[in-house]
Amino acid sequence: MDDEPLEEWAERRNAKIGRLRAVPIVTGDGPRGSHLNPDAPRAIERWNGYSWEPYAFAASLAEARRILYPEPTQQPPSAALGPARQPLAPGTGRHRKPR
Repeated sequence: MDDEPLEEWAERRNAKIGRLRAVPIVTGDGPRGSHLNPDAPRAIERWNGYSWEPYAFAASLAEARRILYPEPTQQPPSAALGPARQPLAPGTGRHRKPR
């Protein structure tokens, strides 16, 4: 058989457990693009490995995005930029802009 090993498949499948998605609660033809009804309420669903299960409720697209993509914790500005850079040495250099 040319199938992948079961362990690799199970590892890839288990990596998706816990993912969240927002599904608009609309009437009519069913859910469409999120930008079409930004004020429509959304059901937040969580993948449990077998099916999507209810997880939370959001009153609008903006609230749903705050649940799906929470703000990262703030780092001090110096730590966020990485190590301090050395100033350029005097001279023209190959890749320096001519004066």
